[in-house]
Amino acid sequence: MQLKKIKTDRPRLADEVYQQILTAIRAGDIKDEDRLVQERLAADLQISRTPIREALLRLEQDGILDSSPRGGFIIHRISDQEVKELYQARAAIEGQAARILAVENNKDKLASLRATIEREENISSPTIEAYFEANRSIHRTFIVQCENRYLLEMFDNIWNRGVGYYLFAAIEKLDLSKSLGDHMSLVDSIASADPTVAMDSVVAHITDGFDLQLEALAKRQ
Repeated sequence: MQLKKIKTDRPRLADEVYQQILTAIRAGDIKDEDRLVQERLAADLQISRTPIREALLRLEQDGILDSSPRGGFIIHRISDQEVKELYQARAAIEGQAARILAVENNKDKLASLRATIEREENISSPTIEAYFEANRSIHRTFIVQCENRYLLEMFDNIWNRGVGYYLFAAIEKLDLSKSLGDHMSLVDSIASADPTVAMDSVVAHITDGFDLQLEALAKRQ
């Protein structure tokens, strides 16, 4: 069997473009009214249109961008129903992670979770992006610690799709500090070694976040 050499430069470029656009959306550098066009992006990044197109199509597939009737792509505007579905999915994924950690009851992992929460909640620059990254990092650490690659993949997909900058920025109209808090109590529930208690605590925490998100979106509109 003769196989052809795989060229790795194009997929790598597409991944870099994907991450740059995602980061720019989270930072607010790309706004709701901005239109992302292949030709313009290729000129700005000084690369060919092929990796740009691959990145844009992937962002559309991931629910981050929508095709624009005027050509190009725009940020996906999420509905209340979609927010509800995303938070339900979060509750399933993060609740299961809490069950796994409670059954395992690993003291070193619990200590690592507490250390992450203390570090991430010590925000010196109270910006939207800082709160978003702290919140995401804390919740992602719970998934990382349960050591399930598929739960982590689903977690990243959901946070990229919906719990991104557009959704999180809406909370600024309320109080960003409400986005953090009660994370230590989640570790306490896991430390009980009761998987039901651990899961219920995480689900309740995410439900509170859903209520806050809907209130924020209503004020934004």
